[in-house]
Amino acid sequence: MAIRQISVFLENHSGSLSAVTRVLAEAGADMRAMAVADTQDFGILRLIVRDTDGAIAALKAHGYLTSTNEVTAAVIPDEPGGLCHLVNILADEDVNIEYSYAFLTPEDGKACVVFRVADNDHAAKAFHNAGIGVLDADGLTILD
Repeated sequence: MAIRQISVFLENHSGSLSAVTRVLAEAGADMRAMAVADTQDFGILRLIVRDTDGAIAALKAHGYLTSTNEVTAAVIPDEPGGLCHLVNILADEDVNIEYSYAFLTPEDGKACVVFRVADNDHAAKAFHNAGIGVLDADGLTILD
């Protein structure tokens, strides 16, 4: 099961993140996760929101360049070794990780790790076979 992630390209200067988060807040975007990566010339804000299409429309209306791609988000106990377990599952299945980021869930003692991989179905199946829940595409709820 894959979920859609938004990438927003930002100028690499003070206030860029503030401006884009203001647009999202005014649009009522319910941000579930985010990560920021930068280069010398620009930044990439990666987001998972509840209403992907609404967030994209608001961003585009304000002139932001966006793209979407699919990612797999696995839910694990928030404890030492949790990430190691996940990446070992993917390594054993020969799934290459392009990038990853994590966040804590509202559920006590759980964490979620987002993976950008070439084959989301393969990664989700590997997690499922190992008894690891993944987030669904619509409600961002845990699927067992």
